[in-house]
Amino acid sequence: MFSEQDYFWMQKALVLAKKAETQGEVPVGAVLVLNDEALSEGWNRPIATQDPTAHAETVALREGAKALGNYRLLNTILYVTLEPCLMCVGALIQARIARLVFGASDPKAGAVHSVCHGFEIPSNHRLTYEGGLLAEDCGAILTAFFRKKRT
Repeated sequence: MFSEQDYFWMQKALVLAKKAETQGEVPVGAVLVLNDEALSEGWNRPIATQDPTAHAETVALREGAKALGNYRLLNTILYVTLEPCLMCVGALIQARIARLVFGASDPKAGAVHSVCHGFEIPSNHRLTYEGGLLAEDCGAILTAFFRKKRT
């Protein structure tokens, strides 16, 4: 199901999630990969940037588009520690990524399979996706973050 490269890139995304946490952001990290090389990365930054769209996925997509000089991110794979929300699912479709790999499911806002099935909405692009890679590790960092916020 998941390759060695998938595990490698998700570990990188987890490092970025921890970076978000040190900045007081919800710990979600993302790495955009092209030809088994990191094209760009992102971590949640809506508080720091005062931008509600600055989710880890959109930050990585924006940086990837700049790096390629094209808003279409063909043949790329996005690794993200948390199941994307509906906004991010839409952005992934618009960016034309080839594949999404995510870690933990998001029972409150996940738009791949948890709350809704965003990729099943008719659109002009289809991508493949798999969830659950290092789900325990990805979920644990979020659980710990929110536990600290509540105490």
